[in-house]
Amino acid sequence: MKSLLEAGVHFGHQKRRWNPKMRQYIFAHRNGIHIIDLQQTLHFLERAAAFVEDIAAQGKKIIFVGTKKQAQDTIKGEAERCGAFYINTRWLGGTLTNFITIQKRIDYLVELEQRKAKGELFSLPKKEQLKLNDQIERLNRYLGGIKEMTEIPGALFVVDVGKESISVAEAKRVGVPVVALVDTDCDPVEIDYPIPGNDDAIRSIRLVTSHIADAYIEGTNRRLNDDGQFDAGEALEPITIGPEAALEGVQDAEQVMSEPPEG
Repeated sequence: MKSLLEAGVHFGHQKRRWNPKMRQYIFAHRNGIHIIDLQQTLHFLERAAAFVEDIAAQGKKIIFVGTKKQAQDTIKGEAERCGAFYINTRWLGGTLTNFITIQKRIDYLVELEQRKAKGELFSLPKKEQLKLNDQIERLNRYLGGIKEMTEIPGALFVVDVGKESISVAEAKRVGVPVVALVDTDCDPVEIDYPIPGNDDAIRSIRLVTSHIADAYIEGTNRRLNDDGQFDAGEALEPITIGPEAALEGVQDAEQVMSEPPEG
């Protein structure tokens, strides 16, 4: 609980910007700002983490999605750390609903990179080299994080469902479950595993995303262990937000969460 407080996960948006569908997750408001109930955040975070762990244990992949500036570095870093896919610049329409076309672009990118690695581009005119290098850079910007994806993923993890509405809509259309950090201005109805919390603060995004990444690692290790391929030396230490962490700093949490709402 202390780590959630320190990261500012409980700070929502101004009251005038709220979505009434988030009412159940809001504890109070102070100075015109909605305060999110961190006890619910902790509960739903653990629920989402358990789902993600199971997804990984089944050998399914997940895409981390977060294209807003505050989320880009964390999305990329945590996805790479846990072996997930990611999209942190722009969600291309059809990534899930027209995956065959997206796969063709990925195949083209891989082909270009292979040609470049073999030195084949050097035999081309300078103008053509520049053109193909620009294509490699541009395609990597949008597809680099899903370059090894060969099928529809088992789930999405999304930061800011408002900004990433296209990805959420596509996931629902093809039946891919969505785990998401939902702020007080979001609509949580279409989210399978909502995690109520601040989706604007970098520390909040990092804390929640790292916990989801840890869950994915735990699931992957579980699968490898079941398959007899587990190497304990390769296991990563999870950033736990469990019962022990919840007890730490509980007095601070109670002070914040017990203040009566204004008005």
